[in-house]
Amino acid sequence: MKTEIQKVSSRRQLRQFVHFANELYKDCPYYAPSIYADDYNTFNKKKNAAYDFCESEQFLAYQDGKVVGRVMAIINKKANKTWGKNQVRFGWIDFINDIDVAKALLDAVEAWGKERGMDEIVGPLGFTDFDPEGMLVEGFDQMGLLVTIYNFDYYPKLLSQLGFVKDTDWIEHYFTLPDELDPKYQRIANLAIEKYSLNIRKVDRRMIHREKYGRKFFNLINETYYKLYGFSLLNERQMDQYTSTYLGLLDLKMVSFIEDNEGNLIAAGVVMPDMTKAAQKAKGRLFPFGWFYLLDAIFWHRPDTVNLLLIGVKEEWRDKGVASVIFADLFPRLKAMGFKYVESTSNLEDNYNILRMWQIFNPRQHKRRRSLIKKIK
Repeated sequence: MKTEIQKVSSRRQLRQFVHFANELYKDCPYYAPSIYADDYNTFNKKKNAAYDFCESEQFLAYQDGKVVGRVMAIINKKANKTWGKNQVRFGWIDFINDIDVAKALLDAVEAWGKERGMDEIVGPLGFTDFDPEGMLVEGFDQMGLLVTIYNFDYYPKLLSQLGFVKDTDWIEHYFTLPDELDPKYQRIANLAIEKYSLNIRKVDRRMIHREKYGRKFFNLINETYYKLYGFSLLNERQMDQYTSTYLGLLDLKMVSFIEDNEGNLIAAGVVMPDMTKAAQKAKGRLFPFGWFYLLDAIFWHRPDTVNLLLIGVKEEWRDKGVASVIFADLFPRLKAMGFKYVESTSNLEDNYNILRMWQIFNPRQHKRRRSLIKKIK
């Protein structure tokens, strides 16, 4: 059957683009539906600060007038300059089990990138690391997360047939919260606090904005993540955007900020309840009841699993027990809130600093996702 590719050029097509994945996966028990409002904001050049340094195009695949696939082409100019690359990214890619559809979509991205001087195509990646990234290659029978990509097992198989190869992998872990934190880590935390006069800073929502704690946090992320794969430094408009999007929604009892004796933020950990079941109930919509399902999972009827979203420790403070301070701070609160299990979000397979942190909990690796790359001819 012939596949036709069209650029998204109308409000109707944008709606088809946003809604396609949730329709494709509507019968999949492992899929966490994306929230439509978040997607529309992400694709809005006025609302998404990443457009300060990115350009993009969206494509839809049709067969007999029916949408059978989607993909977004992105050039992150800041990341390309940082890493010395000429790459076009593909993201938000979904398609039926048809290699002709997959090829047509990726050919469109490749041609768009080539017109703009790019010599490699890589993905799935978003505008920045705060967008879902990495194609699932292991763990298809594991529950997806609201903040990560879920895809059927035929995706990586078809891309391999199209000549894409591994660029890097992320891995994810699952573990049971022990009844008590190993006393060794509590001792390490106490020693670090005493030796370096560290302060566990408690913040409320007013302080996030009044003291610009959102910017402090995302400046910390810039300092701790800048060496990681494909990362592009966040600008102030992005920091403010993510402060409202993430820190504005989180239960701040699930955030740990560590300061040195001069009040400088040196480390932070952010966790949140697993929102997958809530997202499945919301079915992509915030109204009329979607907001209730999401807020209910955050504040009232929490699931038994918590997701580790972000953890960052300034380089000069690593190996000084600061990570133990974060765990010692968060652990009793998570237990008191009734959480039994922890699931990490994606960690680069060679990010040994973060992977070592999980070893104290005897984690089980249960998912792997991959960035795939191909030269543009």
